[in-house]
Amino acid sequence: MATVTEIGSLISRDPEIHAGRPCIAGTGVSVRRIAVLHNMGLIPEEIARKFGHLSLAQVYAALACYHANQAEVDADLEAEAQAAAILQAQHLQ
Repeated sequence: MATVTEIGSLISRDPEIHAGRPCIAGTGVSVRRIAVLHNMGLIPEEIARKFGHLSLAQVYAALACYHANQAEVDADLEAEAQAAAILQAQHLQ
C-alpha cells in the first residue's frame, strides 16, 4: 500500500531557521528561494532537478505556499532587495 503524505506536513516554520520564514520541511530550502526560481521562469521539474534532494511534491507544496502567501513573500523579497541596494550604494561611496 502506498504511503499517504499530508500536504500540510511538507512546509514548516521554525523561528531558528531562516528567521521563521516558511521552508520545505526537513530541509533548509525556503519557500521564497523556490519562488525566486519559479519567477525566473524555471518550471517545477527544473527546480526539483536543480536541488536534487527535493521531490516534485515538495516543490509544488512550496509553490502552493508561495501563491497562498504571495503578498507576504514578495514584500519580504522586495525589502531584502532594497536593503541590498542601500548596502551596495554605501560601499560604492
